[in-house]
Amino acid sequence: MTHAPDRIFNTPLAQVPDFTFNEDVVRVFPDMIKRSVPGYPTIVENTGVLAAQFAQANSILYDLGCSLGAVTQAMRRHVSHSGCKVIAVDNSAAMVARCREHLNAQDAMFQELLPVQVIEADILTLTLQPASLVTLNFTLQFIAPEQRLELLKNIHSALLPAGALILSEKLRFNDADAHELLNELHLAFKRANGYSELEIAQKRRAIEKVMLPDSLEEHRERLHCAGFSKVIVWFQCFNFASMIALP
Repeated sequence: MTHAPDRIFNTPLAQVPDFTFNEDVVRVFPDMIKRSVPGYPTIVENTGVLAAQFAQANSILYDLGCSLGAVTQAMRRHVSHSGCKVIAVDNSAAMVARCREHLNAQDAMFQELLPVQVIEADILTLTLQPASLVTLNFTLQFIAPEQRLELLKNIHSALLPAGALILSEKLRFNDADAHELLNELHLAFKRANGYSELEIAQKRRAIEKVMLPDSLEEHRERLHCAGFSKVIVWFQCFNFASMIALP
């Protein structure tokens, strides 16, 4: 399945609107996220590997904020436990429609994959079934800060013993020098992937009120407050990281 290149911000805009996961973004999303998030392919593929470690037979695996279903596809490639099912959830109708297309294409390429259900829903109001694994792949940062703890509490309550939450996020840093250095390295990554200064600046303006990153310390504290016993960072590249949270 071919994907369009990301040129959303390559011409000057008189007024840069807030970033939304609309049809324009969905059309270029694979190119956008690969060129914007350092280590994204590694995070996605190894989330499937982690899922295989924590998945339990006859249980649900959740991909919350599934976008186009990259993590769902990785879980289906790696998890072979009997009776497992993936539930992928996103609140963007455009994302959900395209996600279903991608999963149908995966079904045509591979046999005996885990069954999957794609749901258009708000993960803040979704009633979670008991699950052995939940993933939040660059999703929590788009949730209003005052609603993040309640979501994590709901996830913790749904997790089976010996299950896990995989949480991937952009980070901010309390140390000003570290924050500045890692932010500059992230900008260098974008330039190296072909984004112009105009594209970088306009994307920053579009997303700065929509995506509000936390520090690693804030993530740890919130996860512990939600009931998780241990938080382990398994991957970090510049100011992007992925964590395993254990109940």
